Formats: sequence, structure tokens, C-alpha cells
Amino acid sequence: MNILVTGGAGYIGSHTCLSLLEAGHDVCVADNFSNSKEAPLSRIQEITGRRLQFYRIDLTQKASLSRVFESHRFDAVIHFAGLKAVGESVRVPLAYYYNNIVGSLVLFELMGAYGVKNIVFSSSATVYGEPEKVPIQESFPVCPTNPYGRTKLYIENILRDLYAADPQWNIAILRYFNPVGAHPSGRIGEDPNDIPNNLMPFISQVAVGKQPALFVYGNDYPTHDGTGVRDYIHVMDLAEGHVHALNRLRADPGLATYNLGTGRGASVLEMIAAFEKASGKPIPYKIASRREGDIAVCYADPALAEKELGWTAKRGINEMCEDAWRWQSKNPDGYT
Repeated sequence: MNILVTGGAGYIGSHTCLSLLEAGHDVCVADNFSNSKEAPLSRIQEITGRRLQFYRIDLTQKASLSRVFESHRFDAVIHFAGLKAVGESVRVPLAYYYNNIVGSLVLFELMGAYGVKNIVFSSSATVYGEPEKVPIQESFPVCPTNPYGRTKLYIENILRDLYAADPQWNIAILRYFNPVGAHPSGRIGEDPNDIPNNLMPFISQVAVGKQPALFVYGNDYPTHDGTGVRDYIHVMDLAEGHVHALNRLRADPGLATYNLGTGRGASVLEMIAAFEKASGKPIPYKIASRREGDIAVCYADPALAEKELGWTAKRGINEMCEDAWRWQSKNPDGYT
């Protein structure tokens, strides 16, 4: 298949492009580098020995994106592109609503115009908000607590309305839990533009000496060690989930939503201990007060993805930390 990957230079996007190429698909990337870099695209080609095509484009620029569709016959789109920091979305909500929703509308309109009606959408477990119980199933109520999560849910609903209006569309909505780790080669990984917002890249930067200490936000949650519990999933497991989703669209078209997670939770302190073991480095940390909007426990029920996609997460916490450390230690300044 010939696949257009929007946001393909980003953290999850780049690992997915690698998995797509290894699976024999042709890949074309559209990215504006607002929160990514060009370097992983060349490294992906080095690792796989295969070429991909690239356009530096903002999805809100319809004329530019239209030229990409005019130049290629795509079989499907994987849509990652979007702003993605929860805290930033609270500070600048209009930027998130404009970029994420308008960019998606432009993309979907052009897909329809050029007869490309197969799409895998990168959604998020943030759409669930604060769940009443765990593990979280796809049928649970959705109530995101921040603008970033709301943009994901709005785009999900746009896709559902699109399918209701035209059942020729084939749509897989993937709700990610907490992606961590890196490709085992150490050549591509997570490289935040500024101070990391997420746990694993922050731990990695502490281990490599870029940050002095980690802040642990809350140690009084109703969990076994008082720190928050999350479903951490290896980014390569997540990437492979997209290949399975594409296969599902070909074999059994329609509209479906899937959780991509491990079905197991790990606490912040457990992740720190696992990373210390993987890196051989101490991770100093300081306890801080809880952050507004954080919840105690969040992990997936991935049974539906296993049943319908034939996909399960295979890599454990130790492998996540080992691969993250290999990436960070080989690239202490990221792709710079």
C-alpha cells in the first residue's frame, strides 16, 4: 500500500514509518516540524534500506496539501499531525483547536476529493478523562479534561459523522496510552523541543545529565506506593499496532475504535527503579504536589485490539527503559 503519514517525523510517527517500510508499504510523510525534526526521516531510511518521500507542509495549508494528493495515488492515510502537550493546550487553547481540528478538516476534505477513504487516526486515552474504574474499555464514557483531549475527541466525532454520511470510508481510531522507549538501534527516539512534558524523556535527560532532578507530582495517591499508575507501552509495539490496523481496514472495512496499551499499570517510582537498572545511573527526584487534572490510576483493556487486530503489546518495562536509555545515551542532545 502507498501510505500518507501526516506528522511522520514525530516520535510515534517516525517509529510507525519505520514499521510500515519494514512491512513492505510505501511511505510519504507530510510534516511541518512544529514539534519534530527532519533527522529521523533519513535515519529511518538508513535502518530499513528503503526510501520514503517527504513534504514539508502544514495541514492547514490546503493548496500545498492538495499538490501532494495530485502527485500521488494513496491507498490510505495515517494521521498523527497535531499539537500534543496537555499543559500547553490549557495555556493556548485556540492554537490547539485551530491547528488540530482545522488541519484535520482540510485533510479529510482532500481525502474525499481524491478518493482516499482509508484512515487510521491517532487519538489518545485522554479522551476518557478520569475513568470510574480500570481497566478502561473502549465503551467507557468519554469526558476529556483539557483542550488537547477535547480536540482528539472532536476529531473522532468528525470521523464518525463522516462514516455515517458515507459508509465507503474505512476508519480505525486508535487510542494510545503512554508511549515510551525507542527503536532498539538507538537511532531514533523521543526528542522533545523543550523541557520534557512526559515522564520517560524527563527521566532520560536526568540520567544523561541534561536535567538535575525529576519532579514526582504527588506521592499520596491511593496506589501501592502513593505515586500515579499509568499504562506504559513501548513505541515499537504502538507502531506495529498501526500496521495491524491497516490490515484490518483492508480485510474488514468499516469504523472501529481500539485501545492500544499493555493492560498493565506501573507507578512513577517503579519506572524510576526500572530506568536506574537499565542505565546504571541514579535518578534523583523530588516530591512535588499533585498537578491539577492528574488521576491516580489509568490503564487499558486491550482485549478488543487483540481480538480484532491480532495485536498485543510484547515488550515489557525493562525493554522500554533499556531502549530509551540506548537512544538517550547515544544521542544526549537528541537529533541536534
